[in-house]
Amino acid sequence: MKKISVLVPIYNVEKYLQQCLESLVNQTLAEIEIICINDGSTDDSLDIIKDFAKKDERIVIIDKENSGYGDSMNQGLAKAKGKYIAIVESDDFIELDAMERLYGLAESYDAEVVRANYFFNKNGKDTLNAYVRPEDTGRVIDPKRNIWIFYEAPAIWSAIYRRDFLSKHKIKFLPTPGASYQDTGFNFKVWVSAHRAVFTNDAFLHYRIDNESSSVNNPGKVMNVVYEYAEIERYLRENDVFDDYAQVFIVAKFGAYFWNMCRLKSDLLKDFVHKVKTEYDQYNNEGIIDLNNFGGAPQRNLLKYILDHSEQQILLHIRRIRRNQKLRERARKVRENTRQAWIRLHPVYRKQLEIASLVAEVQNNNVALLKRLEELEEKREAK
Repeated sequence: MKKISVLVPIYNVEKYLQQCLESLVNQTLAEIEIICINDGSTDDSLDIIKDFAKKDERIVIIDKENSGYGDSMNQGLAKAKGKYIAIVESDDFIELDAMERLYGLAESYDAEVVRANYFFNKNGKDTLNAYVRPEDTGRVIDPKRNIWIFYEAPAIWSAIYRRDFLSKHKIKFLPTPGASYQDTGFNFKVWVSAHRAVFTNDAFLHYRIDNESSSVNNPGKVMNVVYEYAEIERYLRENDVFDDYAQVFIVAKFGAYFWNMCRLKSDLLKDFVHKVKTEYDQYNNEGIIDLNNFGGAPQRNLLKYILDHSEQQILLHIRRIRRNQKLRERARKVRENTRQAWIRLHPVYRKQLEIASLVAEVQNNNVALLKRLEELEEKREAK
């Protein structure tokens, strides 16, 4: 048995694929299989995969007509033979010791899921997304008693999952068209089903956020988020745990809906608002909405407005919110541009900033020196 099966969904990523596959074939953990699922790419992605496969027998190729991310991932899961499943999207790349260290954690704690921090990668530069708290590492966590886990970004590629755990709980992807939001349902099902999760604040995966063709930049697939949460609700009810997770589900779902309502174009917003209004009126009629569970005032206030007003009034209200957001952002940019221009045009002020910086540096050095002198004095007195 392979230790880890790495699923790599691929669609028209010739620009990034080489770096992704290089980071996989050079893993310090050799006992892996790399399952490349080509989803009907029309660029040179398939040729790149074949070139790698000629040099590395661990690469398994699934070449199929375009059917979307969810179907690709399900075919990869069906093909996988490893004890654990990892996911690395083809425009991302990972540290060379990632699989070895994640596997080590999984085995040490007999974990169903091991999840890590990750890097945002833009223009070749990394920014650490350190969402894992140090106090949540080094031990086994049950998500049912740590519901903060449900409110984190799905980031399903920053983890590994025991394959028999996924199979036992029938955790698969929703095969909707395209590649938008399919990680949402998979992630929620994992946390609902898992009781042995392990977190590390190390980071291994470099998540590219400057890929212009990324699915997160495609508002036309917005209804996929509705389908994902309908699938989550089906899963919860089918497994008789809806009541246990109703509040978490309702809050997380509205968070995703809120984000979309704040960004959608007018031609998409009307149908989306109708869906939100219909669903949350139903939850309200069932008596399962508790506004106190909504920690953020903007979301809580908008939901209250949605429950109390007509769809037409809601549309007007959302447009006002968005106009105010744009005005605040423009005002911020004007203030910053004015400040920078003023600094450039006033050399005296610029010099004052430089002097202030130097003074602060000297003061910091003095504090360090004084502390060192105190330590030496204490040692001398102790003798």
